[in-house]
Amino acid sequence: MKTVTVGKNDAGQRLDRFLRKTFPNLPSSLIHKSIRKKDITLNKKRTSPDTRIVEGDIIKLFLRSDFSDDSDYSKVSKFRTPDLGFMSITDPNLNIIYEDENLLLLDKPPGILCHSSKPNELNTLITHVQAYLYRKGDYSPEEENSFSPALCNRIDRNTGGIVIAAKNAETLRTINRLLRNGEIDKLYLCLVYGHPDPPSGVLKGYITRDRDKRMVTVHDENMPESKYSKTEYTTLKSNGRMSLLECRLLTGRTHQIRSMMLAAGHPIVGDRKYGLGSKEDRSFKHQALYSYKIRFDFETDAGKLNYLNHRSFEVDSVPFETLI
Repeated sequence: MKTVTVGKNDAGQRLDRFLRKTFPNLPSSLIHKSIRKKDITLNKKRTSPDTRIVEGDIIKLFLRSDFSDDSDYSKVSKFRTPDLGFMSITDPNLNIIYEDENLLLLDKPPGILCHSSKPNELNTLITHVQAYLYRKGDYSPEEENSFSPALCNRIDRNTGGIVIAAKNAETLRTINRLLRNGEIDKLYLCLVYGHPDPPSGVLKGYITRDRDKRMVTVHDENMPESKYSKTEYTTLKSNGRMSLLECRLLTGRTHQIRSMMLAAGHPIVGDRKYGLGSKEDRSFKHQALYSYKIRFDFETDAGKLNYLNHRSFEVDSVPFETLI
């Protein structure tokens, strides 16, 4: 028998989803079957897979003796093992714009990945976040069943700017919902070739993703598997040859600003994938795109995060904004 006590960061989840996270080798079909047969109980009582668990609940999994060694139950050998690679980072390197008991707002430098792209890759934003919170005493992996501090949004390796990191599960769920609903504005600065005409407007199109090439294409008409995309832009200044724009995402698609600016005839300076490929482009180490400002504008109840409503935060500086 295994016993799990629901912690603060586990609360609010469906029982079956919590069990999948805590016991990643336990198949969903077996979870549902075991709940139905009362081999998994909640507070010593029969329950259902969609029950929302609360802090302090006691979950018991009975590994019955009539299951053979080669049964699915034999796979449930231990709880989720979190990735503890962050513990090797003794001096976390973070540019913190804002921090409170629930979240961090970070200025990610260009060239740094948000998450690892291969095994044992430690120099990522999330590992530095977890190392920082661990060394600060705000994160104790041995006390958690299914939660680790997580990033609520991500930006490309070669794009810099603001990333939100959640310190607890409730904040993670709330921020993710607000982002989906468009209640958090993300504003970017970018340096593009040419002078957009009109100087302000909304770019619209349908984006199709090619996962093999890791690129997207913008179409005027709806295509199979395409997603509708909207980007609002305003020209802040221009010298005719290049212009500095502020862009606001009205949808959240992969490479949205980069691909839509290319489709509009104004590719981002220094962009190796969606740029001109010119000698001038190659002289830029990273593309001239930066998520420089975030604005909280809630239309729904944000619960414990309501104190952030109508507040905005921005980075101290953007590397390329003085080039015009």
